[in-house]
Amino acid sequence: MQHNVVSRDDWLATRRDLLKAEKDLTRLRDKVTRQRLALPWVRIDKEYTFDTPDGPRTLADLFDGRSQLLVQHFMFGPGWKQGCPSCSYMADHTDGMNLHLANHDVTMVAVSRAPLAEIERFRHRMGWKFPWVSSNGSPFNYDFRVSFTPEQVASGHIDYNFGEWQETGEEWPGVSAFFKDEAGDVFHTYSTFGRGVEVMMGTYAMLDLTPKGRNEVGGMEWVRHHDRYV
Repeated sequence: MQHNVVSRDDWLATRRDLLKAEKDLTRLRDKVTRQRLALPWVRIDKEYTFDTPDGPRTLADLFDGRSQLLVQHFMFGPGWKQGCPSCSYMADHTDGMNLHLANHDVTMVAVSRAPLAEIERFRHRMGWKFPWVSSNGSPFNYDFRVSFTPEQVASGHIDYNFGEWQETGEEWPGVSAFFKDEAGDVFHTYSTFGRGVEVMMGTYAMLDLTPKGRNEVGGMEWVRHHDRYV
């Protein structure tokens, strides 16, 4: 990696040019955030039930006394030996955020199709504390377009990330947001998929500041479960 080496004054001039672009990006991000907040909502009329360490719980129960819920759609299917490395990379950031989210009226949980016993076994290995529930036997993952039937996968195309997805697979990542009003009604307010899930990857934000950046070859192939780095 070759870079020009310049005087401090020349560096400052170039850095100020970059600052203008960064401020433009910040203003654009704020504009997109306002658009996101203005999205219409969809009432959840279906009764979704999840297996949790405290017994069966509905989607409304998962709010845990708060009005807002964030769900990480964690790729971990029935019979898998371990959760997806990339989703695990995302989840590694959750415990640090959760104290702050909980004190700002937000509950965050992970949801996977794996049976609860398999989730708990993997969670214990990874040392995570955040709530993680099983949607096994529920249509939740399929309705929110993060899990796909063998027939859908065999067709060669799936409806993922709000359109036809060129890759196939039974499990895909996502993040969804929900709101519960005082009457107990639940609304779906937002979902993001594909690279949108980078919102959970604070490590990437820090890598983007370093001299080598993300320094990736083959996407996220470098990512390992945190107990598997050599």
